[in-house]
Amino acid sequence: MSDETQLPFKTLGEKLKTIRQKLHESVAEVSGAVEISEQQLSRIELGQERPSEDILMLLINHFGVQDDDAAKLWQLAGYDQPHDHDHSSSNDPQNRAMVMIMAVDPRIVYSDGVQVVANNVGVTLHFSQASGTPQPLTTARVGMSREQAYGLLHTLQNTLEQSKPRQLPSSQNQNQSQNSNQNKNDKK
Repeated sequence: MSDETQLPFKTLGEKLKTIRQKLHESVAEVSGAVEISEQQLSRIELGQERPSEDILMLLINHFGVQDDDAAKLWQLAGYDQPHDHDHSSSNDPQNRAMVMIMAVDPRIVYSDGVQVVANNVGVTLHFSQASGTPQPLTTARVGMSREQAYGLLHTLQNTLEQSKPRQLPSSQNQNQSQNSNQNKNDKK
């Protein structure tokens, strides 16, 4: 059996290892940054394991790989085929759902759903958009350490508390306030 048959992702692994070494980063540093075990990163670099789309995207982002090189890595991982988000086996364009997501601000991706996956090393948030599709489409994935997730939770709570919409006092509260003010004026 050839190496390619036994290790179909050897070229991908070698490229990822070369990038890591050029950046003078250890296996421990990179695996910690993308929240996978050192053993898993080693298997990926040896071509023994194909990284999931999420992990490959995290590696590409962590290494700062530019568009053309990122596309090559994506292709080496076998993710160059278009995704069939509606999970139908038909390639007929008339049977496929078409979705256009337009952001008001192109730097912001809006979503109407989120799935949170947590394990002993970190948390991954999978944001999705369900409008007009049989299955929600993933719009963004964000991975972080558990400590960072707790910090995010704290920040979200504080931000939401500070940005609570003001409510007008109820008519009962207004009457109490008016009576209190009238009593103060009567005492003068």
